[in-house]
Amino acid sequence: MTDSAPSRSVEVERKYDVDADTPLPDWATVAGVLSASPGELRELDAQYLDTADLSLAAAGCALRRRTGGPDAGWHLKGPRTGDGRVELGWPLGEQDVIPDAVAQAIAPVEASALRPIARIENSRTAFLLTGPDGVLAEFVDDHVRGTDLSDGTRREWREWELELGPAAPADDAGRQTFFAAAEKAIFAAGARDASSGSKLARALGR
Repeated sequence: MTDSAPSRSVEVERKYDVDADTPLPDWATVAGVLSASPGELRELDAQYLDTADLSLAAAGCALRRRTGGPDAGWHLKGPRTGDGRVELGWPLGEQDVIPDAVAQAIAPVEASALRPIARIENSRTAFLLTGPDGVLAEFVDDHVRGTDLSDGTRREWREWELELGPAAPADDAGRQTFFAAAEKAIFAAGARDASSGSKLARALGR
């Protein structure tokens, strides 16, 4: 992958709030899920950037540089449409230097106008949910520490995410059926609908 050719993926996921002591869902109750992998711990550390007036956020976008995990690098997330969101990715490069390809992708926002707005540290445990044809979804248990860099306010919370995998249903009806089945187990364990649309928004108290 070259500096000017980002990776591209479409995240189709849902988020849930949970308490510190909420037990993990029982995936054996979900039709189509044959197994869940052992949890893989990932220590993630991300710095989010935006302009002083949060113009990227106003457009429904988020830009971050994240270390740790299998997709360390620069990520630009586009506006959310339903459960889906396009994400572009580039290699980490040098710390505190925005790669030219990233700067081009966020035009017309000037890279020089960007500043760090939040740091999000996340102790993530990831599980792969497998069906007859492969990975249906990735379920992650996130213990998050978010810092608003404008005033140093620190917030901590726990949340879950369920992101569809390559063997998930390709049609909307099939996806909704899978989410409905998975959410029976998720809500039975004690989860709630997410109170915030993103980790960044929550770190900023939004």
